[in-house]
This record gives sequence, structure tokens and C-alpha cells, in this order.
Amino acid sequence: MSQAAIATSVPTPPRKPLWKQWLSLDNRYVPPAFITLILLAGQLSFGILESYERTLLAIATSIATELILGRIFLGKWMNLASAYITGISVGILVRSPAFWPYAIGAALAITSKYVLRFRGRHLFNPSNFGISVMLFLLPTSVAMLSIQWGNNMASMIVIWVLGSIIIWRLRRFHISATYAISFLVLAVIRSWIIHEPWLSEISPITGPEYQLFIFFMITDPKTTVRSRKGQCIVAFLVALLEMFFRLDQSVYAELYALFWVGPIALLVEMWLDSRRSRTAMAIAPLPAAAPVTPQSSLL
Repeated sequence: MSQAAIATSVPTPPRKPLWKQWLSLDNRYVPPAFITLILLAGQLSFGILESYERTLLAIATSIATELILGRIFLGKWMNLASAYITGISVGILVRSPAFWPYAIGAALAITSKYVLRFRGRHLFNPSNFGISVMLFLLPTSVAMLSIQWGNNMASMIVIWVLGSIIIWRLRRFHISATYAISFLVLAVIRSWIIHEPWLSEISPITGPEYQLFIFFMITDPKTTVRSRKGQCIVAFLVALLEMFFRLDQSVYAELYALFWVGPIALLVEMWLDSRRSRTAMAIAPLPAAAPVTPQSSLL
């Protein structure tokens, strides 16, 4: 039987109905829906947004920048799920009475994907880059969300349960879990070092900004190393560097920690890949040389 006949004899799996495709946890639009849930839960419970208009400006700027740069650099229209997550993250996390930081932060975040690249990969998580640069360069104009869920734990429990399910289905739960456990252990150590109650050192992880950080920034597939072990090591290193930043009284410790550890980890992985490739080429057997025809036979 020919290959074509075999291919045609294999039954095509039935296609899922459209509504099941949208509700599937493997759908690329589930993370944007989840981050929208975080926004709604935080806004309705505690009013975490500076304003709806500023958040919409960040989302619109992020989407427009993605469309323009994707067309310029890659010659195609990009899927906008990632741009939406970046824009809404900027809209939630940035705090400023002005409108322009939301547009500038979103534009910086998306631009970093196309400009700060090495060997075909962008090195920084977009929203982490945009927000970190704004916080560092414009501290008098920009701050970051620092609201906790309060004594009502219901919102946080819902977010953690849904987030854990989604991240687990995406096979990235180990990253979030490693970071969360590392943060809690290091927070206790930090409280012992500075002689502060351990609950006050643990409390930041209950804030909505940490939900975005744990479920979206640190697990970003485009800016994390490939191996499962490496991902866990990087998550621990982020938590470790964050501890030192917090000991130095850095308010935005988790963002700055990922800003440094994430790109360095990617560069180290690329260097190791290059080194393994060179080693494999060096030990590979050379192809057999073709027999040399005696010159006399050519006369």
C-alpha cells in the first residue's frame, strides 16, 4: 500500500466544537481570560486600578505596538494574546496620576521583544522589562501597585486555585511552586535577620501584584530556560536575589530580581548549547575521503 493510501486510510480525529475549543485549558486565550479575572476580582474587591481609562490605554498601546512592530520586523500580523497580557499587566501594576506612563510602559514592554534579542530570542519578560525600567528611571512619576487582598482571603484562594490549575495544565506549575516555596522559606530567614515578625515578611505574596508575577511573569514560556530542572533553579535564584533586594529596602524587589536573573539564565543556556554543539562537532567522525585516482589513468 502506498504512503498516500495509508495516509488517507487513517481517520481524521473529530474536530472539537468551537465552544469546547474556547473553554479548553490548552487554548491560548485562557491566560488572558485568567488575568482579566484577577483584574475584576481586585478591582471589585479593593479598587486596585488607578482608573479604567489608564488600563485601557495600556492595553490599546500594547496591542497597537505589537501589530506595528510585528509587521515591520516579521512581516506578519501577530497573535494579540501576549500583547493583551502585557498591556493589562502594565495597567494593573503601574500607579501614576498621569496617563503617559501607561502608554510609555506598554510601548517599552512590547518593543523589548523585538529589539532586545539574541540568537532569535527576546531576553526579557515584556511587562517585567517595561515596568522595571519605568520604576527605576522615573521613580517620582511612577510607582507599583502594593495593595493586599486584606483579611478576606476568598479572592486570593479563587485566584490561586484557578491559576494553579491553568499553570499545571501548561506544565509550568513547578516554576510557580518553586518560587512560592522559596519565597516563604526565605521570608522566614529574612524576618530572623532583621528581627521583624515573619508574617509581615510573608504578607507581600498575598497581594494581587504577586499573583501576576507568579502566574505570568516568572512562567513566561518565551523567556524561561528549557529544562525543568533549570526552570526550578532560576525560580529559586529569583527568590534568593529578591531576598537580598528586600534586605536592601528595595520596594520592587521581585521585579528587579527577575529583570536580572531571567536574561542571564537565558544567556547561560545559549552559551551551554553553543559549547555542547562545538563539542559534538569536534568528536564527530570525519567523512571517509574519496579514493584518489592515479594521475596516470587520466592520461
